[in-house]
This record gives sequence, C-alpha cells and structure tokens, in this order.
Amino acid sequence: MKDAFGLPQSLLVLGGTSEIALATARRLIARRTRTVWLAGRPSPALERAARDLGALGADVRTVAFDALDAESHETALGKVFAEGDIDVVLLAFGVLGDQAHDEREPLAAARVAQTNYTGAVSSGLVAARALQAQGHGSLVVLSSVAGERARRANFIYGSSKAGLDAFAQGLGDALHGTGVHVMVVRPGFVRTRMTAGLPEAPLATTPEAVATAIEAGLRRRAETVWVPGVLRVVMSALRHVPRGVFRRLPV
Repeated sequence: MKDAFGLPQSLLVLGGTSEIALATARRLIARRTRTVWLAGRPSPALERAARDLGALGADVRTVAFDALDAESHETALGKVFAEGDIDVVLLAFGVLGDQAHDEREPLAAARVAQTNYTGAVSSGLVAARALQAQGHGSLVVLSSVAGERARRANFIYGSSKAGLDAFAQGLGDALHGTGVHVMVVRPGFVRTRMTAGLPEAPLATTPEAVATAIEAGLRRRAETVWVPGVLRVVMSALRHVPRGVFRRLPV
C-alpha cells in the first residue's frame, strides 16, 4: 500500500529499460518503494537495469513483456499481480520512429502506432483491471506534448501519442471512484537515447526532471502533469493558432 505521502511501496514498469522509468524508479526507491517489477523484452539491458536498481536496496524482478504481443499481456501482467498488490503501474514504453522513413514505409509507421497506441491500450486495460480488482493503485501513463497538435516534423509519432493521451484520459474517467487513479504525464523534449542526435527543442528536459514531476504528481494524485510545467501554457496557445499559420511555424 502507499504511505501517508501517497508514495508507492511497489512499482511495475511496463517498458523496463526506459530511461524516464528507471529515473522514476530510482527516485521512488530512495523514498519508499521496496518492490520493483521491470517488464520488457528479455535482454542484457533489462537485467542490468534490474541489478542497478537492486543495488539501491529494492527487491527487483523482471518479467517478459512485449508491447506488440497483445495476446500475451494478460499472462505477463497476471504473473506480477499474482505475487502481490502493485501500488503504481508506470506505462513507459514507446518508440519515436523516423518520420521521413516511416512516411515512405507504411509498415514501419504502423509499427510505431501499434507500439505506442495499440500496445498501450491492451496493457493499460489489463493493468487497470488488476488495479481495480485489488481496490487501489495508480496507473501512470507517459504521453507527450507531441500529441497535443500534429506537427509536420513528427505527425506519425504525435498521432500515436494523441491517441494514447485520449485513451488514458478516458480510462481515468471510467475508473473515477473505484480507488484507481490514472495520471497522464506530458513531457516535452527529453534528453534520452531515443532523442540523441535530434535537434534539441526549446524547454528540453531530463529523465530526472520527469521523475521528480511524477513523484510530485503521485503525492497530490494529479490527473495531468506537464514537464516542464510551463508547457501547459505554451501548448494551450499553440492549440489555438490557425492551421495556416501553424504549418509555417518552426516547431
């Protein structure tokens, strides 16, 4: 169960090698969390992440999980919840894709959509049902400001995040009053391996900053978290820019 400050004793990460997720796990372990499950494709990176978190004092376990294999999600997550209650599920997997390449290769574009949206819908519903069955818990969904409005530079990725964001908001409404809390996290450009080599956008942030925002959001049971917070104002303005003007903006 969560402590008096709303921080979890147990954490399940879907996307166990995500830099944002691992930064969040480190921060929560330093506060309160003692059991961590890392769900992801079996790999040396996943095992290394488990060892590193274990060295911080947590009981860390791994479970095989593939976002693209929706038929396996019930079994994979069922193994975790069968071992005991989970206070927080952090849905952190996703791929950026290559916009120019993916426009020419529809199957590649579909893979981005299937990972970021379809895989999240499937695993998110499985996790939500398990949290509801135990009567408590939080589902934290890593969305993106890219989903706020489609941009020429990354509309394939952005559209998948827009779908994920809408799904998570609706799921949160559906679970209201059940004891299960859904929190949508909308970071801007985050300096990670996934964005390495890309031109850095204004208001760029770090995995550690996102982790700090997630912790603060859990404490106050926020429904939406922007990182950095000023992006809420920026994106509110951009949403209302006329389309003809917006397409000419260097965003």
